[in-house]
This record gives sequence, structure tokens and C-alpha cells, in this order.
Amino acid sequence: MNGESETMKMSTISVAFVLPCLNEAETIEWCVLRAKEAIGLIEERFGLTGEVIVADNGSTDGSQALAEAAGARVVPIATRGYGAALMGGFRAAKADYLVMGDSDCSYDFVEALPMVEKLLQGADVCMGNRFKGGIKPGAMPWKNRYIGNPALSGILRLLYRTDIGDAHCGIRALSRDAFERMKLSSTGMEFASEMVLKSVLMRLNVAEVPVTLSPDGRGRPPHLNPWRDGLRHLIYMFLLSPTWLFLAPAAALALFGVTVMAALLSAGGSELVSFAGLRLGTHWAVVASGAVVLSVQLALMGIYATLYGYREGYRRPEGLMARLLGRSRLQYWLGAGLMTMGAGFAWAFAITAGWVASDFGQLNAMRGLIGASTTTLVGAELFFAGFMLSIISGNRSRHAAVAAV
Repeated sequence: MNGESETMKMSTISVAFVLPCLNEAETIEWCVLRAKEAIGLIEERFGLTGEVIVADNGSTDGSQALAEAAGARVVPIATRGYGAALMGGFRAAKADYLVMGDSDCSYDFVEALPMVEKLLQGADVCMGNRFKGGIKPGAMPWKNRYIGNPALSGILRLLYRTDIGDAHCGIRALSRDAFERMKLSSTGMEFASEMVLKSVLMRLNVAEVPVTLSPDGRGRPPHLNPWRDGLRHLIYMFLLSPTWLFLAPAAALALFGVTVMAALLSAGGSELVSFAGLRLGTHWAVVASGAVVLSVQLALMGIYATLYGYREGYRRPEGLMARLLGRSRLQYWLGAGLMTMGAGFAWAFAITAGWVASDFGQLNAMRGLIGASTTTLVGAELFFAGFMLSIISGNRSRHAAVAAV
């Protein structure tokens, strides 16, 4: 054994196995006993103490008594939900390292030893990977194995540029420091996604080890609903990704709206314009205006969401957005908004002046008026966006200051 391992073995830092429980009488004893066996091996190998916590979510089948008899400490959690149970168990744990896993015999807690070792070596979070470890016959429905999990994990890798191979594995380990820094809040099944996403966004050290998935040992359907909970996981991935949720659609709408509006304005009058194989008239100026206004709203929402992530601590200031917000000041937004509104008013005034000069003759400037109105609305959006950014920043005029709080 090398010097680093000897240092680990002399440590007195403890480990807590936290098992969420809701009517698991058929399987809870086995799970607690395997967790206790894992603790014995951890003590032998690393010199760490440990405990098993069953976070009970209101069981009515006697699971609590069975868990206590097997040697676990039962912590009642009043708020229902997978995430609520785990967070309650984590908070009750007297340990610096936390291991989570289901109470249905689907995971063998002895396989958590490599996870704990990864944490001792410096990882903040260690994920299990069922696809590298093994999935026993009957343990995972085909639609989950070949469609749901690969699709959701693939979307995660695309949106967040991470190489995590199994984002929804139920057995994981994390340090208490990482748990407290992530400020996890989801009470339902999306808790699992929140942990992974915030780990990636905060640039935590995430490791991954192979684990084995076994068939559910209970004689009833699982609490997990593949379609409902899969959708919740997908939605949560977008909720923490303002780039894909807001900024990408904003860019597409802006490109469309500005291009169409520019083409119509350059033609002037009411002449039809050829665009992407279509013949566009003045009515399309209304469509283009709506696209531009909506694109600005979405872009601002993306900035709000990013700044909120800075304030909550799960997003690190980096890239183009960080540079933009680093220079963002309330007075700049107010100035930009007023100048843009002024340009819109000036445009509308020029059209009106031309109409007056023609002795109130026939006015053929619908496209120009739509362009002027659009410019004015965008200016108003920018003006009030400055106030919203200051509110999110804690009523500061310097918006990026929130990142240092």
C-alpha cells in the first residue's frame, strides 16, 4: 500500500449510505445489510467510519421497523418525493462523504467502494455507469435501455459538453462539500438530473465507475414513471441551459426577422419581394416584426437566467456572456434603450413629416411604420431590461457584481 493509501486509512472521516424509502418492506433489510457490509469493507480498506440512513418518506408497511432492526438509522422525511427524501437524509447524515442508492435491490451497495475511493482521491461526485458495469436480464425495460437513457444522456452531453456516460444511474457518491455547494432543491425524480447538471456547470470533479443493475426486488411497479419522469428530466436539462432554451431560438428568430424586414424595406413601397422561393408582401413585415420583438425578449430572458445562475452559484462566469455581463451597467441599458426608442420615434416622425409635406396625400409607408414601431418596442425592452438585471443583481447598477456574492 502506497503512502497516499496509508494516509487515507488513518483518516477518521466518515461515510453515510442514504437510502430513500417509501413502502420498501420487501427489500429494505437486504439493502441495509449490504450497505453495512460495504461500510465494514470501507473501514477495513480506508479506515473510515460509517452509518446507514434510511430516509423514510411516510411508509405504511412497516419499512421503518425493518430498517432499524437491520441496523439503520431511520430519519422521517415529511415532504414527499425522491429528491426530498435524499436531501433530508443527506442533511441528517453526520458524514463528509455521502452515498445514495435505491432501496429496491437494484444496486449492490458493496459496489460503492470504488466510488468512495474516487472521492478520497479528490473527486467531488462519482457516478455509477450501468452500461459499462452490466445490466442483468429483466433489470431495465428495453425502451429505457435502448431509447430513454441513451437519448437523455446524449442530450446532456450535447447541451453541457460533458462525457458522463450514464446520467441517470441511481447509485452515486458525493462529498458533503459538493452537496452544500450545489444547493440542490428538486423534490422529485429530477433531483438526479439537478445533481448531474450542477456538477457540470460548477466544473466539479466528476468521476464514473462501472456498476451492476439488478432486477427490482419488489413485487409491485416501481415509483419511477418512465415517460413522465423522463420528460421532467428533459425539461430540467433545458431549464439550466439558457443558451439552448432562450439564446439559440432568439438567434434564429432574429436572423429571420431582420432578414425579411430588411428585404421588404429595401424594396420600398408595396412591391413583392422574393425570399427563399416565396413572394413576400407587406403583411410579412408584421410577421418579421413579431419575430424581432420575440427574439429580443428571448435573448433578454437568456441573460436573466444566466445572471440568476451566477447569483445562485451553480453557473461560473465564463465565455462571451461573462464578458458581456462584466461590462453591463444599468446606465448603459437605459442609454441604449433611450437611443433605440429615439431612433424609432425619429423614423416615425420622418414618415409623418413626409406625409404632411405631401399635403396629407396617400400614405404608402406601412413597412416603414412597422419598422419604426419595432425599433421603438425593442428600445423599450432594452430600457426596462436594465432595471430587471439590476433587480436580479441585488439592486446593483453593476450587474456582474452578483457573481462575487
